[in-house]
Amino acid sequence: MANTSSAKKATRKIARRAAVNKNRRSRVRTYVRKMEEALAAGDKVAAEAAFKDAQPELMRAATKGVVHKNTASRKVSRLAQRLKTLSA
Repeated sequence: MANTSSAKKATRKIARRAAVNKNRRSRVRTYVRKMEEALAAGDKVAAEAAFKDAQPELMRAATKGVVHKNTASRKVSRLAQRLKTLSA
């Protein structure tokens, strides 16, 4: 258990940041899942709309440090590639 006041404050800050990061990670997963569902259904219009929502959410998570920049870029790239194959 934290003994000093600064250590107690640090644990509060860590808990607060962890909650925010959990929320951001959950938002990313939700948008990616919506994209996956649209792709699975073969709905081109819904997939394009979902991609437009998922891409900025992934990059925002990368900016905030929730996911690594390369990971977000890779996920966006793969989603775009799958959207392209659906369109063709």
